[in-house]
Amino acid sequence: MSLEHTVKAFDEDITRLRGLIAEMGGLAELAISEALSALVSGDEELGKAVVERDGRLDALEAEVDAMAVRILALRAPMADDLREIVAALKISGVVERIGDYAKNIAKRIGKIEGRSTFEPLTLLPAMGEVAAEMVHDVLTAYAARDPVLAREVIERDEKVDAFYDSIFRNVVSHMVENPKTISSAAQLLFVARNIERIGDHATNVAEMVHYSATGSYPDDIER
Repeated sequence: MSLEHTVKAFDEDITRLRGLIAEMGGLAELAISEALSALVSGDEELGKAVVERDGRLDALEAEVDAMAVRILALRAPMADDLREIVAALKISGVVERIGDYAKNIAKRIGKIEGRSTFEPLTLLPAMGEVAAEMVHDVLTAYAARDPVLAREVIERDEKVDAFYDSIFRNVVSHMVENPKTISSAAQLLFVARNIERIGDHATNVAEMVHYSATGSYPDDIER
């Protein structure tokens, strides 16, 4: 096999690998959007669809894992190429977890009572939107090998954390004033925690994107 053919085959493998992760990212973004929409509207059928579709993410992650291992074994990549494969392996696992958090949110839909008068519920969409934008932008950064956008995503995580703190205080206050809503409020705290974790995982992907593109982690991240 000629060197030119080997390089072309490797490039095709990398393109396929990146395509699989892009597909995973699209599914994760859709899951977040639909889970939050279903939560606010009380659409349990949409929530079930989110849960059922999660299997596709799991299958794609397994495909990425198998392909990355095959590339490592057959191509023995070095330097930049090796970072690319290792980052793909890690990122696919993190994106799969983001899908799991969206699935967890979808499972709570039927467990919130008095939805129309449950004021804390109105706070979640804005928090979810920030986290979803982080996921979208970090996948864009991955596709473009853009370390600058990756750093911007990392910086945005503080906003999600601030949302979580605010919602936590609001929900606890609501529970104290309205003891009958404790069960629904607890479900809401669970949802907020899952959104916060989505932001954390988007940050983890951003760190890997930065490393893959530059060979180093952002300066403000201790290693």
